[in-house]
Amino acid sequence: MGVTATTILLADAITQAQTFVHVFVTVYTLVILAYILTSWLRLPYSPWLNRIQRFLYDVSEPYLRLFRRVLPQMGPLDLSPMVGIIFLVILDQLVARILAQFH
Repeated sequence: MGVTATTILLADAITQAQTFVHVFVTVYTLVILAYILTSWLRLPYSPWLNRIQRFLYDVSEPYLRLFRRVLPQMGPLDLSPMVGIIFLVILDQLVARILAQFH
C-alpha cells in the first residue's frame, strides 16, 4: 500500500469520526429536547407512550444529573438541559477542530 493510499484512508477515517461525533451530538440533543417536552406535557396513559417516556428518561437523566450536581438550584427552573446541550455543541466543535488538524 502506497503513501497516497494510506493518506486517503486516514483522511476518510478522520472524516468518518467527525461525522459520527456530529450525528451523535445531534441525536442526543434531540433526545434531550424530546425528554424536556414529554416532561412538560401531560400525556394520556398508553403503554407505548410510557415506554417512550421511560426510554427518554433512562437515556437523558444520567447525563443531565452530572450538571444538576454542579449547577445551583434556581427554584423550579432546571437549567441542566440547556447547559448540557451547550456542552455537547462545544464538544462537537472541539472534536471537529482537533480532527481537522489531522487532514
